Amino acid sequence: MYALLNLIATVISLYMWVLIISVIMSWLVSFNVINTRNQFVYQAMHVLHVLTEPVLRPIRKIIPIMGGIDFSPLILILLLVFLRNLVLYDLPRALL
Repeated sequence: MYALLNLIATVISLYMWVLIISVIMSWLVSFNVINTRNQFVYQAMHVLHVLTEPVLRPIRKIIPIMGGIDFSPLILILLLVFLRNLVLYDLPRALL
């Protein structure tokens, strides 16, 4: 059981990294540091968008973009940290 909980926590951590990379890539595109006309950059951005947008969309419906700043990735990261801590620390104690 602990192995399964550890696997779930690892997947949550990996998804948080995907989310952080997606945010950084969007900033780099916005500031013209990288160009989406490059095929590799376009494919990477597309994959990151497909992985993150279905989860971020409901959060954006609740908390809209304020002043050009999107807080939905931050809120999702906080929720994922809470979920990971719940899986790693609280559930194993409840199983004892």
